Amino acid sequence: MNKLRIGMIGYKFMGKAHSNAYRSLPMFFPGAVKPEMSVLCGRNGEAVRKAAEQLGWRESVTDWKELVARNDIDLIDINAPSDAHKEIALAAAKAGKHIFCEKPLALTLSDSREMLQAAEDAGVRHMVGFNYRFSPAVRLAKKLVQSGRLGKIYHFRAWFLQDWILDPEFPLVWRLQKDIAGSGSHGDLGAHLIDLAHYLVGDIHEVIGMSETFIKERPLAEETTGLSATGGKGKDAPKGEVTVDDATLFLARFAGGALGSFEATRFAAGHRSTNAFEINGSLGSVRFDFERMNELEVYFTSDDEDVQGFRRVLATDPAHEYSDAWWPPGHTIGFEHTFIHEVLELTNAIAEGRQPVPNFRDGVKCQAVLEAVERSVNERRWVTLAEM
Repeated sequence: MNKLRIGMIGYKFMGKAHSNAYRSLPMFFPGAVKPEMSVLCGRNGEAVRKAAEQLGWRESVTDWKELVARNDIDLIDINAPSDAHKEIALAAAKAGKHIFCEKPLALTLSDSREMLQAAEDAGVRHMVGFNYRFSPAVRLAKKLVQSGRLGKIYHFRAWFLQDWILDPEFPLVWRLQKDIAGSGSHGDLGAHLIDLAHYLVGDIHEVIGMSETFIKERPLAEETTGLSATGGKGKDAPKGEVTVDDATLFLARFAGGALGSFEATRFAAGHRSTNAFEINGSLGSVRFDFERMNELEVYFTSDDEDVQGFRRVLATDPAHEYSDAWWPPGHTIGFEHTFIHEVLELTNAIAEGRQPVPNFRDGVKCQAVLEAVERSVNERRWVTLAEM
């Protein structure tokens, strides 16, 4: 297999990130299967045509069902809003297409389980888009945990802080509507934290949480692009109800005994996209913040007392995963590179006849925690994952 013919549904924020990854992969990972950017799909014919030209797709269509049915497509990439994921994925699996779907996998746990079952019954490869796993510094943190160099893990604390909807006049975009997004900061930001927790520490046993919607109504959106939007202004502008959380916090107990704390909010002034975690073990600790994504702070208790402290490790040397494909040591990479690494895993897995990681099973695990937290918020109690 020397090429992978892709049909992609969605072309805005994640569509650009995925397109860049497909275009860049052969340049920096020449041994990988070459993604062929065949067809781009979107509802607005003129807009998707312009996007296809800008992003480098061969052609564009407006009917995703037509795209899924085509014989010249091997993989369906789904980065449309969350309410579209299930229907497209089920159709793609039935058509025998491999599937790459952005997170969260679906609006509900039952839907995500149905997607997983359909993909496995069809025998296709399936991947869910948790791109932060693919930062070299995060891979180093995983290596330190897995090798035992941090000892027994006691704590995992994580926070994803943004402020892009702090203004009460910011319009009611689809991410603020439960029937389209599934949930707010919890499913959008918290999903990444949950996946990193699963990847780095292991399964979560039980959770207890709280959430809040600070702004109950917002002006109706007139035009949206990525995370920006325009809408009416002033007291007379038509408004709609915000039906998702603005912030969710929860505590967790891991199956292995570690304790966890998670915070996801879009109301943290001054935080554009602070995606961070800290892990504490019996032999050391690590700290990571995606705003400084090339760095991992590492502490070992075995260091001599007079030099103990967190050290900054710049994960750009060839000793760190993926780094030998990029620039000379010390020359950093960025957000877009995590998607290139993600696509590398996807294409390698398809070529090798195995499931990529993370896949729909990981998406279902994440969705189970998301819903367990929501149940905890509603019922004001600890909820075990066994209940889900």
